[in-house]
Order: sequence, then structure tokens, then C-alpha cells
Amino acid sequence: MTLPRERIVELDKRHVWHPYTPMGRYLEATDPLVVTSASGARLFDANGRSYLDGNASWWCAALGHGHPRLLAALRDQAERFAHVALAGITHEPAARLAAELASVAPGGLEHVFFSDDGSTAIETALKLAARYWAQNGRPGRRRFLALDGAFHGETMGAAMLGGIEVFRHGVAGLVVDCLRVPARGSGHEEAFVALGDAIARHEDELAAVVLEPVVQGAAGMRVYDPELVARARELTTKHDVFLILDEVFTGYGRTGPFWAAEHAGVEPDLLCLGKAFTGGLLPMAATLATRRLFEGFLGEPSRAFFHGHTFAGNPLGARVALEVLAVFRDERILEQARPKAARIARAFAEFSELPGVTATRSLGMIGALDLGEPGYLNERGRRVYDEALRRGAYLRPLGNTVYVTPPLNVPDADLEELLGVVGESVQATRAHLTTP
Repeated sequence: MTLPRERIVELDKRHVWHPYTPMGRYLEATDPLVVTSASGARLFDANGRSYLDGNASWWCAALGHGHPRLLAALRDQAERFAHVALAGITHEPAARLAAELASVAPGGLEHVFFSDDGSTAIETALKLAARYWAQNGRPGRRRFLALDGAFHGETMGAAMLGGIEVFRHGVAGLVVDCLRVPARGSGHEEAFVALGDAIARHEDELAAVVLEPVVQGAAGMRVYDPELVARARELTTKHDVFLILDEVFTGYGRTGPFWAAEHAGVEPDLLCLGKAFTGGLLPMAATLATRRLFEGFLGEPSRAFFHGHTFAGNPLGARVALEVLAVFRDERILEQARPKAARIARAFAEFSELPGVTATRSLGMIGALDLGEPGYLNERGRRVYDEALRRGAYLRPLGNTVYVTPPLNVPDADLEELLGVVGESVQATRAHLTTP
């Protein structure tokens, strides 16, 4: 039975508390998009209209919606068994997936800890790093270092790493003690110097440095020099501090290569995965660790990593995640994406000439433009969102930043339409964009 659209909206507004949404305005003035199905790069609403999914549903649907191989894998596993605990027992999907992840990850990441989403993958990495030092001779190493503008998730520890104040308002400092350095300044060298100074000055206190390699997604698709990641690896190795790379958004080809770490040619001590990990079908994530970290938890039972999630290593998610890796290989997704990425780059370079656009940038399958000063609570991007929705595209802005992160295998015709909608929507709002 399918409810009428009006009833869905009624129930939604009565009971659903939406993420990242000013609920007063939503309840009073928003007539929401009601999605009833999705296929490829498109969403379909209760009125039968289609919308291009401009951000791959919060960056998850890297292979589009309803990829037949992923659905077949999900059905096959569901008929066998849907869930068992992973505490001291195992199953084929989890074992195979861990082995395949270790084989495609940057060198040295041999061990895989499964969790539920990107936030819990980061939380796992923080606890692994701090607990390692606590029971291996450096208990004073309890602080972390991250970049200004960082976003690493929404669980308490992960949120404390973040450098976007609106996301930490009211809870800053409750759990994780985090230092921050700039990702950019008057020049890249300023960021390099600040990073080096911070690591050297706090060496005895730092458990790990945590970075979104090369691009900070939630900060407004801010691209920074890969050399900063390389310098971080050099310095953390010199001072024997762990390097955690958050590839929740950047991994699985979003920035061009399979891992954003490849831009800098580095191998981290911990690597966090989510988003595209299961192609958007199921919530699942992973934290990959080196042998050194793993061995730091061996010995007496009290040294074990007493941490876990009910659905850690869930067989459905693991089976789908295996198929995602297979699709990337068999369908040569990264190779397919290269000309699409070049098209995005050309389009956003052209958007720099539009009235009201103050900056543009692109990297791999990411294109972004700014409509004034960055800021998550700024409203100019929302006007573009409204115009784009009328034209048949779902673009969720980051304040004044309008961006696209479509599926890596988005059909060329859909990509052209999406880019056209972005340009038209920005131009349609130019009267607002040229005034403060």
C-alpha cells in the first residue's frame, strides 16, 4: 500500500526530525520533495517527476541508484542469512571483504575493523590510536590534530575533530581534545609550517593527526595542496605519531584515483571508509589499520580492543561492498569517470564568469562554486537549490557553496543536463547574488 503524497508529508511534518534542517522553517514553509523511487542518477517523486541526483545522495550512490549487480548481491545474501554477530565468529562475506580491502588499500593496511558509517569509522580510529599509546608506553598521547574546516562525522568524538563551528555548537570540548592548523593561508608554505610546528611542539601529547586528504567536503569542497598530506606523513613518521586519513568522502574514486591519498603518494596508519563503500545500499563502514596497530592489542585479554557495533561486519553490507569493488574493476569505473571529470572541470571553469560567482574549483568528480563568502548558514546557495529543483535537479548546497558530486558512472546526457541546470539556476538567481 502506498500512501498519498499529502499523507506522507503530514506524517513527516508531525514526527520526523530532519538532519541539518532548520525545522521551524521546514514546518512552516517547505513543501518537501517526496521521493518514491530512484534509478541510475535520478530520483522520482510522488508526482512522477524525475530529478537528477546532483550529490549522489550525500555522496553515497557512487554507482548510481539500483545498480543491478548490487541488488542481485543483496538478494542472494538475504536468502542465505541477513545478520550474525562478528564477535569471535565469522562468515564468508566479512572475511572476503577484509581480504579484498587489504589488497586494494595503500600499502601496510592489513587489518579491517567494521562499523556502521563514516562517523563510527572515525570513532574507531580515534579509540584505536589513543588506546594503542595508553597500553604501549605513551599514555600521555591523548590529543589529536586536525585541519581548520575539517569535518569527520557526528558521533561525539568525531564531531570534536571538526573545524566547522556550527556543527560543534554547544558540545565542543566534551570528549576529544583537538588541536587545529590551517589547510591554507596566504600560501601553502604557511600551512606546512603551522603543521610542522604543531606536531613538534605537541609530540608527547599527540595520538594522531587526522586529515581529509586533498579536499574538505563539508567545509565547502575546499581543495588543498596534496603536499600538505605528504608533509603530514613525513612529520608524523619523524615524530612517531599516527596518521589517520578520512577517506569516507574522498575514497572510491571521487577525487580521480581510487584513494585521495594517491595524490600525495602516502600510506597512513589508519584509513576510514564509508559513503560509497556499499554503493549507498546499506549503512556500513570500515577502519583499516597497520600490523603495528593490530599487534599493540595482542597479549593479555585486558589489552583487547573492547569496542564494537551490533551490525559490525553485517553479512548483507559486506556482500554488497564486495560487489561494489567487483563493479569498479569489471566496469572500469575510474576509467569511465575521467572524461566526465574533465567535463565537470570545464563547466565549473565557465561558471566562474557568471554574475555573483566568486570562486570555482573542481577535482575528479567534484565541481563547486561559491556565491560570496563561505559559511554554512548563508542563504545564497539555498536560492540556487530552489531554482534547480524547479528545473529537475536535486542540489543540496553547503551554505554559499553550490556543488555537484554525481555518481561516477552518471550517463553523459544526464551529466550535461545537470551541469546545464547548475548554470541556469545560478543565472536565475543573479538579482539576489549580486547584492549582499
